[in-house]
Amino acid sequence: MEHSTQPGWIEVITGVMFSGKSEELIRRVRRAVIARKSVQVFKSHLDDRSGVYSVTTHDGGAVEALPVDSSAEVARLVRPGSEVVAIDEAQFLDHAIVDVCTALAARGLRVIVAGTETDFRGAPFGPMPQLLAVAEQVDKLHAICMQCGNPAIRNQRLIDGHPARFDSPTIMVGGSERYEARCRHCHEVPRVDEDQASLL
Repeated sequence: MEHSTQPGWIEVITGVMFSGKSEELIRRVRRAVIARKSVQVFKSHLDDRSGVYSVTTHDGGAVEALPVDSSAEVARLVRPGSEVVAIDEAQFLDHAIVDVCTALAARGLRVIVAGTETDFRGAPFGPMPQLLAVAEQVDKLHAICMQCGNPAIRNQRLIDGHPARFDSPTIMVGGSERYEARCRHCHEVPRVDEDQASLL
Protein backbone atom coordinates (compact mmCIF):
# COMPACT_ATOMS: atom_id res chain seq x y z
CA MET A 1 0.00 0.00 0.00
CA GLU A 2 1.22 3.46 -0.86
CA HIS A 3 1.80 5.63 2.20
CA SER A 4 2.37 9.37 2.49
CA THR A 5 4.44 11.43 4.88
CA GLN A 6 1.47 13.83 4.95
CA PRO A 7 -1.18 12.63 7.40
CA GLY A 8 -4.54 11.65 5.94
CA TRP A 9 -7.72 10.79 7.78
CA ILE A 10 -11.38 9.80 7.47
CA GLU A 11 -14.32 11.89 8.70
CA VAL A 12 -17.81 10.40 8.78
CA ILE A 13 -20.98 12.49 8.95
CA THR A 14 -23.94 10.29 9.80
CA GLY A 15 -27.51 10.49 11.02
CA VAL A 16 -31.06 10.10 9.77
CA MET A 17 -32.58 11.80 6.76
CA PHE A 18 -33.28 15.52 7.24
CA SER A 19 -30.54 15.81 9.87
CA GLY A 20 -28.27 17.97 7.71
CA LYS A 21 -25.63 15.43 6.58
CA SER A 22 -25.33 16.73 3.01
CA GLU A 23 -25.39 20.32 4.29
CA GLU A 24 -22.46 19.57 6.59
CA LEU A 25 -20.56 17.76 3.81
CA ILE A 26 -21.06 20.77 1.52
CA ARG A 27 -19.89 23.13 4.27
CA ARG A 28 -16.66 21.17 4.72
CA VAL A 29 -16.11 20.94 0.97
CA ARG A 30 -16.55 24.70 0.56
CA ARG A 31 -14.11 25.41 3.39
CA ALA A 32 -11.55 23.08 1.78
CA VAL A 33 -11.96 24.97 -1.51
CA ILE A 34 -11.46 28.30 0.31
CA ALA A 35 -8.27 26.78 1.77
CA ARG A 36 -7.17 26.14 -1.85
CA LYS A 37 -7.24 22.38 -1.55
CA SER A 38 -7.84 20.19 -4.59
CA VAL A 39 -11.26 18.68 -3.90
CA GLN A 40 -13.31 15.95 -5.56
CA VAL A 41 -16.88 15.09 -4.62
CA PHE A 42 -18.61 11.77 -5.37
CA LYS A 43 -22.15 10.56 -4.76
CA SER A 44 -24.05 7.33 -5.27
CA HIS A 45 -25.72 7.24 -8.68
CA LEU A 46 -28.85 5.94 -6.93
CA ASP A 47 -29.52 9.37 -5.44
CA ASP A 48 -30.92 11.32 -8.39
CA ARG A 49 -33.54 13.28 -6.44
CA SER A 50 -32.05 16.69 -7.30
CA GLY A 51 -29.95 15.89 -10.34
CA VAL A 52 -27.26 13.34 -11.02
CA TYR A 53 -24.24 15.65 -11.02
CA SER A 54 -24.59 17.45 -7.69
CA VAL A 55 -24.92 16.94 -3.96
CA THR A 56 -27.84 19.04 -2.76
CA THR A 57 -29.47 19.91 0.54
CA HIS A 58 -33.19 20.07 1.27
CA ASP A 59 -32.95 23.87 1.38
CA GLY A 60 -31.25 24.19 -2.01
CA GLY A 61 -27.50 24.23 -1.29
CA ALA A 62 -25.39 22.33 -3.82
CA VAL A 63 -21.90 21.37 -4.99
CA GLU A 64 -20.91 19.54 -8.16
CA ALA A 65 -20.34 15.80 -7.78
CA LEU A 66 -19.49 12.76 -9.88
CA PRO A 67 -22.09 9.96 -9.70
CA VAL A 68 -20.57 6.51 -9.04
CA ASP A 69 -22.02 3.03 -8.74
CA SER A 70 -19.14 1.26 -6.98
CA SER A 71 -16.15 1.74 -4.71
CA ALA A 72 -13.90 0.65 -7.59
CA GLU A 73 -15.18 3.60 -9.60
CA VAL A 74 -14.31 6.00 -6.77
CA ALA A 75 -10.78 4.57 -6.62
CA ARG A 76 -10.39 4.85 -10.38
CA LEU A 77 -11.65 8.44 -10.64
CA VAL A 78 -9.63 10.02 -7.81
CA ARG A 79 -7.09 12.31 -9.48
CA PRO A 80 -3.39 12.04 -8.51
CA GLY A 81 -3.33 15.62 -7.20
CA SER A 82 -6.51 15.47 -5.12
CA GLU A 83 -6.14 16.40 -1.46
CA VAL A 84 -9.74 16.09 -0.28
CA VAL A 85 -12.26 13.44 -1.38
CA ALA A 86 -15.90 13.72 -0.28
CA ILE A 87 -18.47 10.94 -0.75
CA ASP A 88 -22.20 11.46 -0.17
CA GLU A 89 -24.84 8.74 0.35
CA ALA A 90 -22.13 6.17 1.08
CA GLN A 91 -24.68 3.69 2.47
CA PHE A 92 -25.61 2.83 -1.12
CA LEU A 93 -22.05 1.79 -2.07
CA ASP A 94 -20.51 -1.66 -1.67
CA HIS A 95 -18.51 -2.66 1.41
CA ALA A 96 -15.17 -2.24 -0.41
CA ILE A 97 -15.61 1.54 -0.02
CA VAL A 98 -14.14 1.03 3.48
CA ASP A 99 -10.88 -0.23 1.95
CA VAL A 100 -10.90 2.56 -0.64
CA CYS A 101 -11.32 5.26 2.02
CA THR A 102 -8.63 3.65 4.17
CA ALA A 103 -6.22 3.53 1.22
CA LEU A 104 -6.91 7.18 0.33
CA ALA A 105 -6.25 8.24 3.93
CA ALA A 106 -2.99 6.23 3.87
CA ARG A 107 -2.00 8.25 0.78
CA GLY A 108 -2.41 11.45 2.78
CA LEU A 109 -5.89 12.50 1.66
CA ARG A 110 -8.64 13.91 3.83
CA VAL A 111 -11.69 11.71 3.21
CA ILE A 112 -15.15 13.06 4.11
CA VAL A 113 -17.98 10.52 4.01
CA ALA A 114 -21.67 11.17 4.60
CA GLY A 115 -24.46 8.63 4.88
CA THR A 116 -27.27 7.30 7.03
CA GLU A 117 -26.05 4.49 9.27
CA THR A 118 -29.39 2.69 9.60
CA ASP A 119 -32.04 1.64 7.09
CA PHE A 120 -35.80 2.16 7.44
CA ARG A 121 -35.97 -0.84 9.80
CA GLY A 122 -33.39 0.70 12.14
CA ALA A 123 -30.76 -1.91 11.15
CA PRO A 124 -27.15 -1.08 10.15
CA PHE A 125 -27.05 0.11 6.54
CA GLY A 126 -24.45 -1.07 4.02
CA PRO A 127 -20.81 -0.15 4.75
CA MET A 128 -21.64 2.66 7.20
CA PRO A 129 -20.94 0.70 10.45
CA GLN A 130 -17.45 -0.23 9.20
CA LEU A 131 -16.78 3.35 8.08
CA LEU A 132 -17.74 4.58 11.54
CA ALA A 133 -15.30 2.07 13.05
CA VAL A 134 -12.27 3.14 10.98
CA ALA A 135 -12.86 6.91 10.99
CA GLU A 136 -10.77 9.35 13.01
CA GLN A 137 -13.75 11.68 13.35
CA VAL A 138 -17.46 10.81 13.55
CA ASP A 139 -20.27 13.35 13.78
CA LYS A 140 -23.75 11.94 14.33
CA LEU A 141 -26.45 14.47 13.50
CA HIS A 142 -30.05 14.35 14.66
CA ALA A 143 -33.26 15.53 13.05
CA ILE A 144 -36.53 16.37 14.82
CA CYS A 145 -39.13 13.63 15.23
CA MET A 146 -42.13 14.52 13.08
CA GLN A 147 -44.47 12.91 15.62
CA CYS A 148 -43.34 14.17 19.04
CA GLY A 149 -40.55 16.70 18.49
CA ASN A 150 -37.82 14.74 20.29
CA PRO A 151 -34.40 14.03 18.70
CA ALA A 152 -34.90 11.69 15.73
CA ILE A 153 -32.57 8.74 15.14
CA ARG A 154 -34.71 6.63 12.77
CA ASN A 155 -35.79 6.88 9.14
CA GLN A 156 -39.54 6.27 8.94
CA ARG A 157 -40.52 5.04 5.48
CA LEU A 158 -44.12 5.72 4.47
CA ILE A 159 -46.13 3.95 1.77
CA ASP A 160 -49.40 5.74 0.96
CA GLY A 161 -49.06 7.57 4.27
CA HIS A 162 -48.62 4.41 6.36
CA PRO A 163 -45.43 2.87 7.85
CA ALA A 164 -43.71 0.54 5.39
CA ARG A 165 -43.72 -3.13 6.35
CA PHE A 166 -40.58 -4.91 7.51
CA ASP A 167 -40.37 -6.94 4.28
CA SER A 168 -40.22 -3.83 2.04
CA PRO A 169 -37.07 -3.41 -0.10
CA THR A 170 -34.09 -2.07 1.84
CA ILE A 171 -33.25 0.59 -0.77
CA MET A 172 -36.00 2.96 -1.83
CA VAL A 173 -34.79 6.47 -2.70
CA GLY A 174 -37.12 9.30 -1.79
CA GLY A 175 -37.60 12.56 0.07
CA SER A 176 -40.25 13.99 2.36
CA GLU A 177 -43.01 12.36 0.28
CA ARG A 178 -41.69 8.94 1.34
CA TYR A 179 -39.77 9.44 4.58
CA GLU A 180 -40.03 11.12 7.97
CA ALA A 181 -37.48 11.48 10.73
CA ARG A 182 -38.68 9.84 13.95
CA CYS A 183 -37.39 8.99 17.42
CA ARG A 184 -37.07 5.36 18.48
CA HIS A 185 -40.42 5.46 20.30
CA CYS A 186 -42.43 6.81 17.33
CA HIS A 187 -40.66 4.66 14.72
CA GLU A 188 -42.91 1.92 13.31
CA VAL A 189 -42.01 -1.10 11.16
CA PRO A 190 -44.98 -3.48 11.13
CA ARG A 191 -44.34 -7.14 10.38
CA VAL A 192 -46.59 -9.41 8.33
CA ASP A 193 -47.73 -11.33 11.44
CA GLU A 194 -48.72 -8.03 13.12
CA ASP A 195 -50.79 -7.08 10.08
CA GLN A 196 -52.57 -10.44 10.21
CA ALA A 197 -53.19 -10.13 13.97
CA SER A 198 -54.83 -6.74 13.48
CA LEU A 199 -57.40 -8.38 11.17
CA LEU A 200 -58.50 -10.91 13.81
